[in-house]
Amino acid sequence: MSIDKQADGMFGAKGTGDTSGYGGLVRQAANFGSSERPYGSYFDEVADDLERAYPEFSDAIERVVVDRGELTLHVKREKLVEVAFILRDKLKFEMCMGVNGVHYPEQTGRELHAVYPLLSMSKNQRIRLEVSVPDADAHIPSVVEVWAGNNWHERETYDMFGIIFDGHPGLTRILMPDDWEGHPQRKDYSLGGIAIEYKGATTPPPSERRSYK
Repeated sequence: MSIDKQADGMFGAKGTGDTSGYGGLVRQAANFGSSERPYGSYFDEVADDLERAYPEFSDAIERVVVDRGELTLHVKREKLVEVAFILRDKLKFEMCMGVNGVHYPEQTGRELHAVYPLLSMSKNQRIRLEVSVPDADAHIPSVVEVWAGNNWHERETYDMFGIIFDGHPGLTRILMPDDWEGHPQRKDYSLGGIAIEYKGATTPPPSERRSYK
């Protein structure tokens, strides 16, 4: 994702999602095309090595984006596990640091994103994988068979964002109660809550504590 321009605004600027009250908020508008070569740093080497090791590179990778010193490979979900095995076994990205969910309601047909930060301890290199899926079909293959440590991370992303990781050995909520409705870190999740009692005092839910008008 490269930055084309910036839109400045004061408190309440549309699109920032920031309710801190800080004046001078900046909303960055993004261009979702691929970055052009050369990428710089070791990023060209990683891309070249992956193309050599994985003949289906052009079919599996939707775009390659270099932004703010990070390389992100946007992968088609049906090719995620294949690409993950190649990165682990042939390019030596031995560790996946988890998976982060992101919700972009304005991106019709690709509202939910899963981002995987990868680390090569052998080469001291870091890259990211990103998969985008529609809210109406929020299924992404699990990578637990590739990086076992992603087990709890996938459960948390499912819990908070509603992304369903197909093939996960036990995809259940990890933070919220099993019968909880909705996914609290999605942007369409209402700012409300349950009143909490502290030794006789009651703290109202977040939606009643402060007005953001």
